[in-house]
Amino acid sequence: MNSKYLLKQKGMSLVELMVAMLISLFISAGLFSMFNMSSSNVTTTSQFNQLQENGRIALALMERDISQLGFFGDITGTDLILGTNTSFSTSITDDPISSDCIGGGLNNATFPNNVPSHFRRLWGYEQGISNRVLNCSASISPINNTDVIQIKRLIGSATLEADLDDNRYYASVASNEIEFFKGDDVIAPNKLNSRIWEFQHRVYFIKDDAGIPILSRRTLNLSNGMNNEDQLVEGIENVRFLYGFDDDGDSTPDSFMPANQVSTMMWDNQGFQRLVAIKIYVLVRSIQEDNSYENEIVYQLGDKAIPATNDKYRRKVMMTTVVLDNPVLIRN
Repeated sequence: MNSKYLLKQKGMSLVELMVAMLISLFISAGLFSMFNMSSSNVTTTSQFNQLQENGRIALALMERDISQLGFFGDITGTDLILGTNTSFSTSITDDPISSDCIGGGLNNATFPNNVPSHFRRLWGYEQGISNRVLNCSASISPINNTDVIQIKRLIGSATLEADLDDNRYYASVASNEIEFFKGDDVIAPNKLNSRIWEFQHRVYFIKDDAGIPILSRRTLNLSNGMNNEDQLVEGIENVRFLYGFDDDGDSTPDSFMPANQVSTMMWDNQGFQRLVAIKIYVLVRSIQEDNSYENEIVYQLGDKAIPATNDKYRRKVMMTTVVLDNPVLIRN
């Protein structure tokens, strides 16, 4: 083989090798930086989408329920007075609810009782702030400084006797009377021109589950009373309800106020003011931390400020205003 050809086959010099390695190092660092930024953007976008979706679902669930507050079929708008226009089947009288969630006021159990006070279809308070809480508050364990709301109404469409669920409570409703009964009653009430709806008592609250805040709900059935608990939406860290009252009879809210400013007469619709709308604010928190983020934001839930947490969780405030379809019509 020609020696001249062999002399031309030289390798890289040490300087050339070091230059090549340096260039490769810069390229690798750039690629790593781009990958890291891309990964961070994906995490941020994913968390924002999660916040938006969880908040939307939470508001939709509560809005659908609260908008029908006060619906009692053909007797809607009339106060339920035991012994006058309200009665119970023998099965309920003989076997009352053993695990009820009873709220503030004289007449705020699941069913109306025989006292000279309006039956409360709605009641709320702020856990850890209000003096009066649900008697089942210890079992539902709401997070402190979060609102709790209690709702009673008929749900769904009128149902046929053949379609009754044995584990539910129902009401047979005519234009001037209502009778509550159990779905497993042998004979359901059959009043003149009456229709049947399912009766439901629900409590919405925020609880902690191993460090994850969850919008939860207690519901009513025969086998468990008010001990049935549904975990609805993860990441709902706080909720605030502001109650809108109409002062001049035009069905438009003139003022919104938190539960601790709503008087006994206002809860019972005994004064000139009438509840016509409710604002719902939710503070949604991401499920996972983001180590690249420091949350130093003060969030405003209507009238209430939530101090900065200085942690690694992203948060978002969402709200909606619910116009009540069935405001209580009785007024002085």
